[in-house]
Amino acid sequence: MQHNIQITLVAALLASAGSAFAEMPTSVGKGEGQVDIVAWPGYIERGETDKNYDWVTGFEKETGCKVNVKTAATSDEMVTLMNQGGFDLVTASGDASLRLIAGKKVQPINIELIPSWKTVDGRLQSAPWHTVEGVHYGVPFQWGPNVLAYNTNVFKEAPKSWSIVFEEQNLPDGKSNKGRVQAFDGPIYIADAAVYLMKKKPELGIKNPYELNAEQYAAVIDLLKSQRALIGRYWHDAMVQVDDFKNEGVVASSSWPFQVNLLGADKRPIASTIPDEGVTGWADTTMLHSEAKHPNCAYKWLEHSINPKAQGDLASWFGSVPSVPAACKGNALLTDEGCTTNGYGNFEKIWFWRTPTAKCEKESACVPYSQWAKDYIAILGK
Repeated sequence: MQHNIQITLVAALLASAGSAFAEMPTSVGKGEGQVDIVAWPGYIERGETDKNYDWVTGFEKETGCKVNVKTAATSDEMVTLMNQGGFDLVTASGDASLRLIAGKKVQPINIELIPSWKTVDGRLQSAPWHTVEGVHYGVPFQWGPNVLAYNTNVFKEAPKSWSIVFEEQNLPDGKSNKGRVQAFDGPIYIADAAVYLMKKKPELGIKNPYELNAEQYAAVIDLLKSQRALIGRYWHDAMVQVDDFKNEGVVASSSWPFQVNLLGADKRPIASTIPDEGVTGWADTTMLHSEAKHPNCAYKWLEHSINPKAQGDLASWFGSVPSVPAACKGNALLTDEGCTTNGYGNFEKIWFWRTPTAKCEKESACVPYSQWAKDYIAILGK
């Protein structure tokens, strides 16, 4: 599956950004005593939820760098926080990373200062959502699919299609799906609808869910407008969605393996699947703010973040795939089957998040992200 961003598209993104980034450091000095990180929920754990999951305490003791974390529920929130400043690092997904590069909010990374860089999955080392013209703007962290989570009491077999959240219908328990399904409340969810229509309506000619011409985009927006009547709640807070599956009658939704794992650990009847139409997904990169106040601690964290033990523990906790293949073996929490279970072999099946732009390869002109954001906000507001 083609999910790479071509250099020409990236160049267009950067055209207005200029090239005045901070000069890359040539060495890592003594830590400044702290590092401030914007991260997805569940990404940086210090054992407070479960003592077995802690990849912060040891780092703090070893480096003297106290880790401060601000969680963000969407990529747009991450971009906003980085624009405001005051943070050193961010675990950005592909629909945020290029915006941060273009906005000069993150700086190039000197991979020579990260000894473990060579252990990173070769599929990610020069991934186009963090690499521009051969320059790396971050360190790959974790990746995974946006799965379809479902209630196994309602669905005795895994649903084969995303239609159960996009089109009104009776579910296997004989009841309507209206008010019992959810959708993600970020504009990037438009791509999920586009993935569904790629197979549902092949006559639209959608080749890439992030490259939609005006006609294709209109069809996707129409689908999302009709879906609005089905949605009980749009989700972005992972823990709120967990509660909704437990207590609010939600039986199917786009989700992350993180929520599915939490619900499973709580013995709830929730499982997940990748439907026939395919999925979108995220490949997250830890990126350094262009005006980071604690760059030495930040570089120390970048190296620590791809330690096989930390990578495997996180993959077990979140249900994601490590960016370091060595983490897939010998980790007691993840187990040797964990990477396969979490989708290590599905890389080519995932349409990884990235920022849509007006210039694109498959179509002569595409609808940019600014329009996606405007239209999706309007849908949610109805």
